[in-house]
Amino acid sequence: MYRYKVGMYGGSFDPLHIGHIHDIIRAAAMCEELYVMISWCEGRESATKELRYRWILNSTRHLPNVKIIMIEDKAVSKEEYNTDYYWEKGAQDIKDTIGKPIDAVFCGSDYLGTGRFESLYCPESEVVYFDRAEVPVSSTEIREWATAHWEYIPEVCRDHYVRKILVVGGESTGKSTLVENLALAYNTNFVREIGRDTCEYAGGENFMVEDDLVENFIRQKDEVRRAARHSNRLLFVDTDALTTGFYCDLLMDDDEQKRRLTDMAGAINATNKWDLVLFLDPDGTDFVQDGTRNEKIMRERRHYSDLLKAWFDKYGVHCETISGDYLDRFNTAKKLIEERLAITTVF
Repeated sequence: MYRYKVGMYGGSFDPLHIGHIHDIIRAAAMCEELYVMISWCEGRESATKELRYRWILNSTRHLPNVKIIMIEDKAVSKEEYNTDYYWEKGAQDIKDTIGKPIDAVFCGSDYLGTGRFESLYCPESEVVYFDRAEVPVSSTEIREWATAHWEYIPEVCRDHYVRKILVVGGESTGKSTLVENLALAYNTNFVREIGRDTCEYAGGENFMVEDDLVENFIRQKDEVRRAARHSNRLLFVDTDALTTGFYCDLLMDDDEQKRRLTDMAGAINATNKWDLVLFLDPDGTDFVQDGTRNEKIMRERRHYSDLLKAWFDKYGVHCETISGDYLDRFNTAKKLIEERLAITTVF
């Protein structure tokens, strides 16, 4: 038996956090119908309205009485929005959109005593307060430094806030080892080099065909997207589309195939957002022939490493170069993560 027929819980949810989830769960348990109203204004929020709708939708699919509605406002800043005009207009827009009497309006206890919601919704609606201190976080705090409040970010939102670190370099420079070591050190996920699978399946890089390289592009992009959803603050990625494009340009003889594949590499690169790119210099590591690596590149490691670095420069991708032995690389990578991203192994 529900206490209220129609309830309303609103906010910008920029971003959605566990405190919001608590409130939605409780409000939904009290209402036959609960309307979650997402306030949005193009250009003012850090997360798009589409993302915020998706976050709430996928957090409430198991609650059939929850309905999500978008409400636009035209305030150009949070300060402008926090005025009587926009609050009153917003309340009227909500009432008009729901189109039926609202029995209960739910809000956080930070508004208790202000009379704000009572002035907008009473006496037609009862104002119900939820304790904000129960989940001590705010959307503002998450926007300012998401990784410091990671446990308050629902899993459905985390891929938006995961910091992605790409590790690239010439063949046999320790990329795979470093990526896996860093993922272990930060208790998170990594995406391995997809080209190893396709190369092995083909029987070596000399036997790879165009479809193998297309598979590299598509699978790598998809696996980064999937891994980000379940990562802990950081996601480490071994090799990217640009690297694959470089080897296509370097090794392929068919100019038309080369053009198609390098165009594809550039297009995918344009959709990638790396928070840090680590370029592994060949100095300090031995070349290990695992049966898939190019002998010519092995003989001229420095030359081809410089060409690859220039390839990234051509596409405007800034790299932090790391050299030294395996220990040096691991320690330098951790230092760069702390300096650039303000993330350490202190949880």
